[in-house]
Amino acid sequence: MVRTGRPRLPSQHPFSPHDTVLRAAARHVDRRRFLTVAAAAAALAFTTNRPARGASAAPEIDAARIPDDPFTLGIASGDPLPDSVVLWTRLAPAPFEPDGGLGDQRVAVRWEVAVDEYFAIVVKQGTALAHAEYGHSVHVDVEGLLSGTVYYYRFRAGTWISPTGRTRTAPGQGLDASALRLAAVACQAYHDGYYTAYRHLAEDDVDLVLHLGDYLYEYPVNAAGGERRYTAGAQLPDVFNHETTTLADYRLRYSLYKSDPDLRAAHAAHPFVVTWDDHETENNYAGGVPESDVPPEQFLARRAAAYRAYWENQPLRSGQQPQGPDMRLYRRLQWGTLAQFDILDTRQYRSDQAYGDKPHAPGPESDDPARTLTGAEQERWLIDGWRASTALWNVMPQQVCFSQRKFDLTEPSRVSMDAWDGYRASRDRIVTGARSAGIANWLVLTGDVHVGYAFDIKDDFDDPASRTLGTEFTCTSIASGKDGTAKPPNWNTYMTANPHLKFYDGRRGYVRLELGRQAARADFKTVSAVTTPGAALTTAGSFVTEAGAPGLQPV
Repeated sequence: MVRTGRPRLPSQHPFSPHDTVLRAAARHVDRRRFLTVAAAAAALAFTTNRPARGASAAPEIDAARIPDDPFTLGIASGDPLPDSVVLWTRLAPAPFEPDGGLGDQRVAVRWEVAVDEYFAIVVKQGTALAHAEYGHSVHVDVEGLLSGTVYYYRFRAGTWISPTGRTRTAPGQGLDASALRLAAVACQAYHDGYYTAYRHLAEDDVDLVLHLGDYLYEYPVNAAGGERRYTAGAQLPDVFNHETTTLADYRLRYSLYKSDPDLRAAHAAHPFVVTWDDHETENNYAGGVPESDVPPEQFLARRAAAYRAYWENQPLRSGQQPQGPDMRLYRRLQWGTLAQFDILDTRQYRSDQAYGDKPHAPGPESDDPARTLTGAEQERWLIDGWRASTALWNVMPQQVCFSQRKFDLTEPSRVSMDAWDGYRASRDRIVTGARSAGIANWLVLTGDVHVGYAFDIKDDFDDPASRTLGTEFTCTSIASGKDGTAKPPNWNTYMTANPHLKFYDGRRGYVRLELGRQAARADFKTVSAVTTPGAALTTAGSFVTEAGAPGLQPV
């Protein structure tokens, strides 16, 4: 079913050439062909997956003549393998202009990788072209690196030098790594507050950051930056004060988010592994079904624009480059024999939410066995990967609450139709797959809900005495939801209705997780406020789960 949402606001600035092509194509494709996302992909893949024909002959600007710093959006690295890592930047000397201030010209960008922060010993270097067709972004998959090694990197465009980034490669395949420190983050609505948690995370000693979705929000941002309350002289241009729908819109919104110095600092300090949720495109969309009542071809054109901008602005390999409105984002990474990461996409392939996407008790509509949150192909990929896993810890970074989360003390209780509770048959298949694969140390990492949770994953959520199969840590938001509070109004209800819920905190921050050979430890890091900058970081709660003995124990 298509849900009727709030009215869409028109874009307030000119479309990019790609926006025009996407919309023109959508008008000429028979709507019956949009009954599946695959058909839409075939129709919309035309110019959204590579520079237009003749782009190599596009004028190349003399980088020495770029008058202003082109590295305003920072740098990033991601998806570390034992011998390679992705480096990213996007040139934008005028970041709040649709073309970033570079027009349709391509730019040669030098990159360097060194073993020291002073670049006395450069081990890899090269040149990449920043094309206008990619929003002047650069993705460099640096190969031939040593495993388990810290590296430093930077970019050059003419006389301009980017900030220095720090990254690392994964341990070698089959290596018994002793420990891994990582952070899980999600939900960073720019208009809800400052990214104070990112400033603290930039200074934290972690090996990896997992971003679990809602990197940006599609909603309008006013001149004051919402809760940031910018005053005259520091206010934002009107270009952000409407909802994102076009490629130009999404590119500009990433420019706004990446203008934040704390976000840039976190990216420069640590490699990121990213996956999306809904707001990178549109709130609570489900596969090819939008939240609002618009024609399917119109929504899929929007989805193609959103996916393209996502790839352009994240440290992802070419294998994740979108084909029209499709993008293969689920993927697998290894950290020696210590951990396997199965990064999921629970948004692109899901069935439409049941019962109008309102809180509802489970019923025939939500429990239809044909319903899926992952799609059949991703589900098989996940379970097959578990069967082949030799890792001590099997970590499943994904988006929405996996464990049962009852909203009421009365029965039958309402649950979320957007989370796994609204897709119980799909969850049962995943749980059955984990059992059949013999997964002993299963960790689920979740975002979405703007609070911190710690769950025991039960064989039967309605029976507290049933076997514990794994652990779920839900990270709170970086900024979404504004300041929050330690005990939200529903704290007592949730803790009573869900005995497998061991921790609940409503403040902003991130989860810091340390995996070892004997146990995993999670620390819920929080800040007291985000509507004013500079709050201190505190630890709201700490838990361990022992290897081979699933179940949370407070520290």
